[in-house]
Amino acid sequence: MVLRTSNRVLPNTTSNMCKKQSRMGKHLSLFFTCTILAQMLICGCSHFNDGIEAKQNFIEATDFFSQGNVKASLDKYQQIIEKFPTAGDRALFEMGIIYAYPGNDQKDYQKSLEYFQKLIKDYPESGYRKDSEMMVFTIKNVIIKDTTIATQQTHIETLRQEIKSNGDEITALQKKIEALEQGVESKENEIITLNKEVFAIQKGPADRILIDKKERRLMLISKGKVIKTYQIALGGNPNGPKERQGDNKTPEGIYVIDSRNKNSRYHQSLHISYPNEKDKKRAKERGISPGGDIMIHGIKNGLSWVGDLHTEVDWTKGCIAVTDEEIEEIDRLVPNGTIVEIRP
Repeated sequence: MVLRTSNRVLPNTTSNMCKKQSRMGKHLSLFFTCTILAQMLICGCSHFNDGIEAKQNFIEATDFFSQGNVKASLDKYQQIIEKFPTAGDRALFEMGIIYAYPGNDQKDYQKSLEYFQKLIKDYPESGYRKDSEMMVFTIKNVIIKDTTIATQQTHIETLRQEIKSNGDEITALQKKIEALEQGVESKENEIITLNKEVFAIQKGPADRILIDKKERRLMLISKGKVIKTYQIALGGNPNGPKERQGDNKTPEGIYVIDSRNKNSRYHQSLHISYPNEKDKKRAKERGISPGGDIMIHGIKNGLSWVGDLHTEVDWTKGCIAVTDEEIEEIDRLVPNGTIVEIRP
């Protein structure tokens, strides 16, 4: 799935702004980052149905927000809705994003919900509908969890006050506080923790790479044993084998690592020997180009802060993507000539 947002990236929060965020903002930032990820990772995938004038209006709207002028940004989006009705769904989606954005001091989750819900109602066939439904679901769940956490924190504070005035009950109250604090931590971890299998890395190099497209998983194998597993992102059109240039599919078959680039636009990359003879024959029979330049690579330069969140969407043009730290590790463990098996 490739998500679409504006041509400009909304500004990152600074450390000072993060300190001012509400607990709800911290929780929502995970999903919000995933929603804008695909646009930042892939160049040239945005398009404008209403031409250059509409494009310029969207650029002005995001520029206003980048400068901190939220009112001017929202006014510009409202003008877009009135002037370019066919782009109304996109304008509504980006207004919802602005109101939900954790770094926005004027954020309003209720208004954010209203814009996403209006998009869903007024534009049932919109390409932004699925993302809007996900945002509505996530914001509502964050509000519920945040309310639970706030209630427990109030209870904790009440118990602390009781400790001060009831010295004889200190031990029992301390146990209650510890239990409640553990409950708060558990609920926060439900929102911000990504579960991962951790394997010990052996010193010896891998002799095989196994990529399972369905599970979005890359495994390094040495002497028949899995020594490391990584979650991956694939091409934007992941189902089925790559057949021609530009189809955004990740290949399926047996290949080898035949070269590497430590100065890639995607941090570092290992080149896979696609197309193989079978791929070339199939393309020749159809009179098409099989394409090429399939690699295992990191995050686009300048966006390494995305980290593990990049796996929330399939954003490449057919390559296999991992984090920058992971591609460095794979580069150390995988020599040229290593067999690569890519399964559906």
